[in-house]
Amino acid sequence: MTQTVDRPVKRPTFEGLSLRRKLVDNTATVLVTASVLVALVPLAWVLWATVSKGISVVTSVDWWWKSQAGITAFEAGGGAYHAIVGTLFQGLVCAAISIPVGVFVGIYLVEYGGGTRLGKLTTFMVDILTGVPSIVAALFVYALWVATFGFQRSGFAVSLSLVLLMIPVIVRSTEEMLRIVPIDLREASYALGVPKWKTILRIVVPTALSGIVTGIMLALARVMGETAPLLVLVGYAQNINFGMFGGFQGSLPGMMYDQVSAGGAGNMVTNDRLWGAALTLVILITVLNIGARFAAKFFAPKKV
Repeated sequence: MTQTVDRPVKRPTFEGLSLRRKLVDNTATVLVTASVLVALVPLAWVLWATVSKGISVVTSVDWWWKSQAGITAFEAGGGAYHAIVGTLFQGLVCAAISIPVGVFVGIYLVEYGGGTRLGKLTTFMVDILTGVPSIVAALFVYALWVATFGFQRSGFAVSLSLVLLMIPVIVRSTEEMLRIVPIDLREASYALGVPKWKTILRIVVPTALSGIVTGIMLALARVMGETAPLLVLVGYAQNINFGMFGGFQGSLPGMMYDQVSAGGAGNMVTNDRLWGAALTLVILITVLNIGARFAAKFFAPKKV
């Protein structure tokens, strides 16, 4: 009777790989790591410059609760309250219009549009809007809202132009996040007799909610820093204006542009306000991102 001997199973190791494959693998790792570091250097540099040059005015209480009303360009004092109010109002109105439209369009393209003519046309138009410069969006809204309909230049007109810039980003991010959701989840829901609209509402969207919120915040961060729509559609005011349908309105990008026009780096007062406004905008966007992350985590489906 022949006796069989159990031999240990040989597992593949890197020892058997050729020198060329090892070299290619190590080279790719070095290149990817170096690319990440190269991308981080300018980002860290910009952040450090903004914080170091703007922290002196941002830490003042007056900066957050006073405006520049009655203060000349080279006179110290005042704050950015008027600009913060204008930026938040314009951004919130833009988000209130863009978020539902962008998310619904993304859901339609993934769940219903497919290869339909309307779906292809919508995708084509979203691609076009993605590359539209902010000045073109501002001129379009000016021609339609101000020149044609006769409304005043206002913060609401600025929000309308920002909507044109924000919607395509939300649509694209929503599409990508919804496509990541496994088809098995949809099929399991359909097998239980759940209607398609409820499957989308209760399963698909909550599963992709974190990524959708991230795309929304990226879009909001982009539009809150735009300057061209402000110059064309509302102008800059040093006083506080809570009205969205009339009168000049302050904003953080407008305040930065105003300080550059007034002397910028040539005067320490305007230079401090310039960097203070930039840092304030970064802080606002950071706070909105953190809040959105917590909201997405709270509403995301819980693990059993």
